[in-house]
Parts: sequence; structure tokens; C-alpha cells
Amino acid sequence: MDLESNYEIGPTAEFIQSNKFTRVALQFPDELLKDAVRVVSALRAKLRTLRESNAEQNDDAPEVGLFVMADTAYGSCCVDEVGASHVDADAVVHYGHTCLSPTTTLPAFFVFGKTPISVPDCVKNLSHYALPNGRRVLVLFGLDYAHSIENIREKFAEVCGAESKPEVQYANVICSVMNPSKGRKVSNEVQGTSDNNSFGTVSANTYSIGGLVWKLPEGHKMDDYLLFWIGSNNSAFANIVLTYNGCEIVRYDALECSMVTDLSQQRKILKRRYYLMEKAKDANIVGILVGTLGVAGYLNMIHQMKVLITGAGKKVYTLVMGRPNPAKLANFPECDIFIYVSCAQTALLDSKEYLAPVITPFEAMLAFNRGCQWTGEYVMEFRDLINSSPVESRNFSEEARFSFLQGGYVEDFDPQGLRS
Repeated sequence: MDLESNYEIGPTAEFIQSNKFTRVALQFPDELLKDAVRVVSALRAKLRTLRESNAEQNDDAPEVGLFVMADTAYGSCCVDEVGASHVDADAVVHYGHTCLSPTTTLPAFFVFGKTPISVPDCVKNLSHYALPNGRRVLVLFGLDYAHSIENIREKFAEVCGAESKPEVQYANVICSVMNPSKGRKVSNEVQGTSDNNSFGTVSANTYSIGGLVWKLPEGHKMDDYLLFWIGSNNSAFANIVLTYNGCEIVRYDALECSMVTDLSQQRKILKRRYYLMEKAKDANIVGILVGTLGVAGYLNMIHQMKVLITGAGKKVYTLVMGRPNPAKLANFPECDIFIYVSCAQTALLDSKEYLAPVITPFEAMLAFNRGCQWTGEYVMEFRDLINSSPVESRNFSEEARFSFLQGGYVEDFDPQGLRS
């Protein structure tokens, strides 16, 4: 696939020119940096062409400054608004894999890329699960395969014919352009829950996760569907497996043209996370790791975590250090556990090599809320947790708590004397 198409040079130039941006940051992940120079050259040429074609209407249009950003402070899937602010950028063009988390200050244009896929082979495998038993199927995909979904839908309809109408739903991409005001609106909507308190539900039958959105027919539930994932085994897929762990899930590996049905390794993650939740209950000093400075709502989540932790009678520190690693966190041996506030696709840290475990805000809410039981539901997006349940500070119980790790009853630590 040629560079002009894969990097959407034309639509990107239209976005910049139509909004009259003069300073634009181009954010590349490490694996795409090799193409950065060619992309900038092609984009400048396209912008020059557009400027010349509109010269009569806008004679004094300034030349657009393009700035390449690499080595982001946090996850490359999030828009690096802090890095963009260093060059006083008006907007960010984000290339490659993204979590599509809402931005707080800058508009963003997302170029997902176009990973090649064998549409006939994908349709054949989809038919294997959808046609024989009339099984309800929901097709989800990595954003780099969004360009081929309409083609897959059409080819699958041809295979089914006019008489057969299997129940196959397809997710859609939420957007390719995001601005702060709309991002905040989306964030507030996603925070809300449906009547059945299902996290990640925008409305009663509309679901959203990882930049995808879909609507199920009235009366249908997610557990009724087999999830057919098109894409690689990456953080986006792990998000799907954990969030919808009650669904049967299969994965079509487009690079290998093969189906993957054994997800036992991914599901083992849930057991590990439950162990970390139990370990967090015995913690006395907690560190909050700030894993983003750009995702909308992160300050609210940090505040909510502080209220939750102090309300549980524990001491809390807030730490900002960029991407965490074992060496960085080893400088804080006082902390028994860390809570990582970041986007959903970077939230799960394999903390086996760390001195202290690293958990997510959802796991913290289960660990530090007395009497709160895990039902199997798992929430990755911290925006789904904001105001999802009231956090009562100073809500101590005089009764001792049984610790599964220590094998006996313990009393929660109260460093600030809040019980008195």
C-alpha cells in the first residue's frame, strides 16, 4: 500500500488547511518513525498545493509548521499533548495504534494505518462461526483494519445470500477527528451507566470500548454474542478479553490468516489481577502513579483515588515519573502498592519484576471499599469509574478484616487517626 494512502496525506492536509492550523505536531510511534521524513515531505507538498489552489481567496495564508514528535513521555497510544505544547502546537496528528482516549486541550486527527488483510479468508472464517448454527456474532477489530470492514461486510452478505440472514453485528470507529470539547462530552457520556449498571455502556444498548462503538438490538445482551476479533494479540485485544470475559471470543490473525481460539493465557490474567486485589487490601502506604497528562478526566480520577485511599485509613502519595519501570519504583520502597492511572490500553502492567504490585483504579475500588465483592465484571477505562459509585471517606469498620494472604484477621492501618 502506497504512502499517500496508508498515511492519509490528503485527508490530513484537508484537516489542517480547513481549520487554518499553523503549527501542527505529528506524533509517530517508534515503529513508524522510519517513515516520518517521507510523510512530512508528502504532507508539505499537499499543503502547498492546497494553498496555491486557494491563493485567490486567502493570499496571506501562512506556511504551516510541521513538528515530528517521538519518544512520548507515556504510552504512544495516547495523544501527547504535553509534548505538543512544547512547540506551541495548534493540533496533533496521531499516527498508528491508538486508544482514542479523549483529549483535554488540543484537537487531534488520527491516522490508524491500513494493515493488509485477506478479505476472502476472513469472510470464510467468519462464516464458519456465524452460518452453521445461526450464532449471534459481533465483529470487533483493531483500528488498523477499519479500512477493510465495509468490504468484509459486503462480501459476507454475498456469501450468505438473500435467504440467509445471520445475526452478525459490526462495530464502528467512534471518530477519526477529536476536539477537546467533544472529547469531554464523550467522556461524560461514557461515565454514565445503563439501567443495568453495565460499565462501558453509553446508553441502554450502545457499547463503546477502545475507539469502537456498536449498538445491539433491543433485548440482546453482550453475553449472547460470540466476539469475532480481527487483529493482533495486542493491548486492545487484552482490553476486550478482560472487559467481556463472560463472552466466547475468537481471534482472526490477519497477518497469519489463521484463527486463534485458545485464549487461556489471556484469561489467566484475571486470576493474577484478583491476587493483586487481595494483596492491595493488606497495603498500608499506597502510591498513585500518574500515567497520563492528557486523557480527559485523569485529575478527577486521581482525586477520587485519594479520597478512597484515605477513607480506607491508608497513607497516599502521588507520583509523576513518566513511564514506570522497576528501577524508578524501587526508589519508593515505602509504598506497599501502586495504583496506575492511565488509559485502558496501558493500565495493565506486568509487575512481577517490581518490588510492589501495580494495580488499576478499578482494582483499587474493589480492594479499598469494605464489603465490595468482585462479580467477575472488569473495567479498564477509568472514565467509566468516575462517579460510578459513591466513595465515602472515613467509612471505617471496627471489625477486623480477614486477609487471605496472611491467613488471619487484621485491622486496617489508620495513619492519620481518622477513626477518632
